[in-house]
Amino acid sequence: MMTDTVFDTLTGLTWCQNANVAEYPLDWKAAHDFVNEMNKGGAFGRRDWRLPSRRELFTLISHEVFNPALPEDHPFQNVFPGYYWTCTSCHRLPDQAWYIHLGGGRIYRGMKHGCYLVWPVISAAGELPYAEEQWRWEVDEQGILDRHTGLTWSQPANAVRQPVTWRLALDSVKAMNRKSAGMHTDWRLPNIRELESLVDINSHSPAMPPNHPFARIADGYWSSTTSVYEPSYAWVLYSLDGAIGVGYKAKTDFYAWAVRRN
Repeated sequence: MMTDTVFDTLTGLTWCQNANVAEYPLDWKAAHDFVNEMNKGGAFGRRDWRLPSRRELFTLISHEVFNPALPEDHPFQNVFPGYYWTCTSCHRLPDQAWYIHLGGGRIYRGMKHGCYLVWPVISAAGELPYAEEQWRWEVDEQGILDRHTGLTWSQPANAVRQPVTWRLALDSVKAMNRKSAGMHTDWRLPNIRELESLVDINSHSPAMPPNHPFARIADGYWSSTTSVYEPSYAWVLYSLDGAIGVGYKAKTDFYAWAVRRN
């Protein structure tokens, strides 16, 4: 039975319980128009619906399951394992906007005249922000602490100077621990959500905060997160615009970047 809305206690966001409230795909403008009509009609007793931002929709994603890529105990209905619009335009290519694949959790951009699904959201505090505060970073010889997440990232932004396979990415981070002389032995390959936490979608080339202190940012990075769709692939971050996709583990297409919990 539909209860119309679902409140997420972790984020403070309110979602339509029906994840396909528009019933059919819409282009980006039509998606906004549809949500505006919902507000005019007071849909589900509210008049402050909007398309979710990229970061907001990503908060629902679980890369441990697929079809849909939502936590197994989720309360939503009519979740289609396809692409859903966000309200977030691509900074480098403003005629495109970000969408997220609810089948597997991929984040990519598409032309705004393309047609994808609509899942409205409400937040009393406005869109979830991308942290841009000047105090965010703490730099020392041991790495760079992101105060926003409590994660410390290796500096420079690659454990090795060339792209490697996924297995070599894991091994290169282990080698960092062996060479640390007992100072820090908890470096590891980040999971995909940790990598995405570095993304600033208001920037590009790379899609990271303008004041970031990292050196030698590569085009793409392996995460430790294996694809549950196909275990021979792992999730990766593309740093140009901040896309999230997968790479074939046996190919030397991506770099390793180490992280540890501060």
